[in-house]
This record gives sequence, structure tokens and C-alpha cells, in this order.
Amino acid sequence: MPIAGKGMLLTSMNIDAADEADFNRWYDREHLEERVAIPGFIEARRYVAEQGSPKYLCLYSTETIDVLDSAAYRARLEAPTEWSKIVMARFRNMIRSVARTTISIGAGRGAVLGLIRLRPKPAQDVALRDALQIELDPRDLDGIISMHLLEGDAALSGPAELPTNSREADWFVLIDGTDSHAIATLMTTRFAAIDGPLATQISVGIYRLMWDLSRADIAFG
Repeated sequence: MPIAGKGMLLTSMNIDAADEADFNRWYDREHLEERVAIPGFIEARRYVAEQGSPKYLCLYSTETIDVLDSAAYRARLEAPTEWSKIVMARFRNMIRSVARTTISIGAGRGAVLGLIRLRPKPAQDVALRDALQIELDPRDLDGIISMHLLEGDAALSGPAELPTNSREADWFVLIDGTDSHAIATLMTTRFAAIDGPLATQISVGIYRLMWDLSRADIAFG
């Protein structure tokens, strides 16, 4: 599978322009390495939007979804650094989804990522997953490397202060590619019908990879 592991933490947010330099410095110099060092984390990838909102996106791959409810991860959440407290208080329009990677087809990952956020209609999870299993096949698609489905866990997703019973278990389609136009075309053709009887489409975006960090990078860096 092109995505390592079965668990995924997706975070996305906006930041005021006045705070953006410190925000990026924090991510690049502290936060990504701090997270990837947690047992069970495999890698993290940072993106910035070419089209869509929120502007910034980060994907953290974990061995299983249970890693994102582990004692080691909870301990880090409950004891943020002073820099983290300052930066996180500045987040705007944040999305936080703890998810299972249930479909991942292709070989490799691209420098451009298409992101479709959707919400399954009641009792349509199985039918939606079956339909996406067919559509998430990148073979014979120029400019498309791999495609994936993340299924959010409502109990684990969302900010900690949000009541569990008010959280949504959104799903995310990820389209890894080399060409923004190819991804945009795919989202408006093959995935145009995703907003229908099986699911409600919440948003779409196209993101450019900023950088990635793996556990091996920390071990040998």
C-alpha cells in the first residue's frame, strides 16, 4: 500500500498572516518531529493549499488507529510545549480527524494532493465504501499516482473540548498525483457523483507537498 500503516491523523487549519511565520517555524522545527517520535507513528506530511480552505494540511500515518488513543499519544496531548500552546491558540477553522485507512491503491505518492471531504448518508457506509473501492483505482490515469480512503472515527476526532456526541465521522478521499490539473479534472468527473444518495460532499481542495518526515529520518538525522 502507498500509505504506510492503518491509522491516520488529519489536521487542517488557517492562520492569520501576522502569525504565519512563527506557525511554519513551529511545525518545521518542533511539532512534526515531536509527533513522529511518538511510538506507533510512522511519518508525517505537510501541505499548503493551491486551491481550497483551510490553507494548511498535515497527515500523520500511524501503525494502527489505536496509536491515536494510546497512553503515549495522550500524554503528549495533555502536556504541550509552551510554544505549542501559543501556536495552537492561533489556529482558525481547524479540522481534526482520526481515521482508519481502509482503501489505498497505487504505487507511490505525488507532490500534489487532492482532498475530498464527505459525510456518509445514514446506513450507507458499506455501499459508499464499495463504490469508492472501484473509483479509487489510479490505473490508466495520467498524472495520478495513488488514491486512498480515510474513514473518520467520531469518538476520537475533533478538538478535545468538543463533546463526543457532537462530533462527525467524516470521510476523506485522497488523490496523490503529479499534476494539479489532472487531479482537478478527476474530482469534477469521476468523483462528481460523490455528492448524492450515498454521501454529502463537504469540501474539496488541492494541496502541494511542503515536506515530509519519517521515523527513519529522526533515527538517522
